[in-house]
Amino acid sequence: MASVKRSDSTSSGPKDSTSDTTDGDQSELCPGFKDVDAFVKYGLGAVLSATKASAGLPQAGDEYDFYRSFPGFQEFCETQGDKLLLCMSQIMQHHGCRSHIRDRNKLTEVEERFDLVVDSNDVILERAGILLDEADGVNRSQQPVMPAGFQPPKIVVSSWNRKGSGSGSRSETFRLLHAKNVARPQLKFKEKTDNSNTPFIPKIFIKPNALKPLPSYFTNKQIRKQRPEDLDVPAALADFIHQQRTQEHVEDMVAHPYQYELDHLTFPESLLSKPEAQMYKPMSDTKFSFIDSLADLVALNEKLCKLSEFAVDLEHHSYRSFLGITCLIQISTREEDFIIDTLELRSEMYILNEAFTDPAIVKVFHGSDSDIEWLQRDFGLYVVNLFDTHQASRALNMARHSLDHLLKQLCNVDSDKRYQLADWRIRPLPVEMVQYARADTHYLLYIYDCVRAQLFDFNHGQPGLLQSVWSKSKDISLKKYVKPIFTEESYLELQRKQKKSFNTQQLAAFRLLFAWRDKLARQEDESTGYVLPTHMMSKISEELPKEPQGIIACCNPVPPLVRQQVNELHLLVQQAREMPLLKAEIAAQKKKGLTPIKKPEVTLFGPHDTSRVSESDLHHFPSDDLPMKQGKLFSDDEYKMDVDVEKTHGLMAPAKITLFEETETQTDQESLPVAQMKARRINESFENPFRMYLPLSEVRVNKNAKFDPSSKIFEISKRWKLQSIEQKQKEMEEKKKAKEEAKELAKKAAEERNKAKQSYQESLQNVATVRQQAAESAKAGGQKRERVTSEGGELTPKPSKKLMKSAEKPQKTEGPPQETFKPFDYSQSDLRVFAGTKAKDNSQFDPNRQPRDFNKKKFAKGQKSNFAAGNKSMSYMAGKSDRGFRHNWPKR
Repeated sequence: MASVKRSDSTSSGPKDSTSDTTDGDQSELCPGFKDVDAFVKYGLGAVLSATKASAGLPQAGDEYDFYRSFPGFQEFCETQGDKLLLCMSQIMQHHGCRSHIRDRNKLTEVEERFDLVVDSNDVILERAGILLDEADGVNRSQQPVMPAGFQPPKIVVSSWNRKGSGSGSRSETFRLLHAKNVARPQLKFKEKTDNSNTPFIPKIFIKPNALKPLPSYFTNKQIRKQRPEDLDVPAALADFIHQQRTQEHVEDMVAHPYQYELDHLTFPESLLSKPEAQMYKPMSDTKFSFIDSLADLVALNEKLCKLSEFAVDLEHHSYRSFLGITCLIQISTREEDFIIDTLELRSEMYILNEAFTDPAIVKVFHGSDSDIEWLQRDFGLYVVNLFDTHQASRALNMARHSLDHLLKQLCNVDSDKRYQLADWRIRPLPVEMVQYARADTHYLLYIYDCVRAQLFDFNHGQPGLLQSVWSKSKDISLKKYVKPIFTEESYLELQRKQKKSFNTQQLAAFRLLFAWRDKLARQEDESTGYVLPTHMMSKISEELPKEPQGIIACCNPVPPLVRQQVNELHLLVQQAREMPLLKAEIAAQKKKGLTPIKKPEVTLFGPHDTSRVSESDLHHFPSDDLPMKQGKLFSDDEYKMDVDVEKTHGLMAPAKITLFEETETQTDQESLPVAQMKARRINESFENPFRMYLPLSEVRVNKNAKFDPSSKIFEISKRWKLQSIEQKQKEMEEKKKAKEEAKELAKKAAEERNKAKQSYQESLQNVATVRQQAAESAKAGGQKRERVTSEGGELTPKPSKKLMKSAEKPQKTEGPPQETFKPFDYSQSDLRVFAGTKAKDNSQFDPNRQPRDFNKKKFAKGQKSNFAAGNKSMSYMAGKSDRGFRHNWPKR
């Protein structure tokens, strides 16, 4: 190394001497170098040559010990080492650092020398950084030393808050305007902000410019204003009550209130033709109005309803609110600019729906995707006939689609974005913020004219491209605001964005912290980023600190709510640490997509070991030929497919060894007792020692991997479960439809039966019985009826009193029927005859009991047996069964 340096110095000597002779008038930077570039060039070459020489030296552990055995090499290394230490000590003395490197104790010389070198490097690099900043002009003067605890205001330097260097001037920075103690505007709102975990309900209750009337749910104030929170019920029942109450109006709440009007919106020819751009007025000559009262808002609505177009923009704040707050609305016409204080007029902003939903008035926005949702969420405002200049710039294939680019290209105005991230809740508004808000809409109508003309010319005078921009703008106005709903799987999407591999404990901590953050943010009406930023939550989940101080150490700066509830966070982390850890190979299955097949590392070797066989040698069966069984990866899979044996090309026997495991029975796991379920889990936790001999097509996976949300298996099982749930729901729906159809058929059959019965009863009302006819004929003849003469000429004897009941029964007639059939009226008959002599007699036949009952009844009356038998035979009733007497068996 020394020889290389000497050769470089000797070679550079004459060049420097010649340069001194030729440029003697110029002052040298240091001896031998005329300027900084020459010094840097020489130093870079020296460093490169030294690096190459050091790389060629023997490495420790290989050849170094062999060369060290030679005394010449040892002496050379010692001399060169002394020179290097001397050079390093001189550099350290020059920068004011400790430089006593050689005078050290032999026991601790390596550690002390290393610490000295590290400290010196820090000092030298820090000074070099300061000098580079001063050379760049960022920090020209050194700040004085401040006492402890004093923090001077910092200048935030970034791309968004730096003025572009226009005419060779240096870039200019400016401060972020914000206020530390802003009164929360949510406290002034008449309607409480709804941060509950329920779907969003539109706030509209009056629908101007309507072609289709508003549903009754929104017009009825009693239904709309009644909330579950107003009732004296537990919080757990609030969501259930809300669902039951709004179940009848789900379709109305989900639908867009102006869906029908936007679908039937037609554009006149004037909007699809090439316009003439109307130049804007200077901002200084344009009238400006700040609207913060109801009377001014009504007057503004009347002005807007008389116009044909106006420009709109919004200023939003989302850091100190869970859902966000719209702080300002800027509206500009051709002649005047308006700024509406929406924090003051939040509950009265619905008045502007008359102008915003008028299809004859064009509303010009730029990048209105979020603006449309914010208007619906906070004020219940909807937009009909929208034109988005952002969509127009995309259709024109411009280099950039931002508003400042359009202002620069079309209006030659440099936009000032210093207040883009300002806190718009500040009241009263500073003059600079008012000017910034006006600039967003003041030039927008002129840009609207220019881009329409360019779209017309860009498409060779055809309105097709312009019409596509109108249709895209209409699709944006059809967007509906959706509240962020918390579910048990909401954390998975955020965890995937972090691109970090978590084990089960870390993932459980991330899930618990995510749920805690969401709950607290809804209660305190703060954003999730204010409660606990995502990068801090990921850091806590990754570290899993054992003490509360460790949680605070993971946050810099510490959020206020985290400091207040650090003990609760500590309990959540402890709960996550109690989760069991899965194996590394199962926890590592997180990446999506196609991954190369990794062969298992098997230490043993057998005749059926395929770990050392190349993939090309293995026979792959086509997936279309063989039957597939879905969901065979899991034991509790409920998917079953009927396999046709004839479709298989050959006999395929799965290599499944049942020596160390019991055969699975088709019993339901839920019906098993707890002890058997625990025993089954223990048996499943043991691996099969013959796992390496199983074919690659059937993969055995531990069932615990199903419960790891970070694994691929968990996602597959979830997807299959969702599919099974969907299939069950479809089957239930089909069953319900079948039941409803059966009910309808039964109803129809019952109605037909009732109709037939009614018609039959109506026909019986006008039919007279035989006795009624006889009575009428006796009355007509004036004589007492003794016998009734039938039409066939036969006489019927008068029934006696004893046989009156039996005579009322229908008797068989031998004569021919009458001309008009008159059925017997059963309503006048005594139905007690059919009950028999004993009311509570059993209807079933008992051969051992009936003769005994008969004898008891015979001797109770004191009658003779022959009389009873004769009476029984004479008083035989037609409606009573005679099976007992026909098979009257004697007792033994």
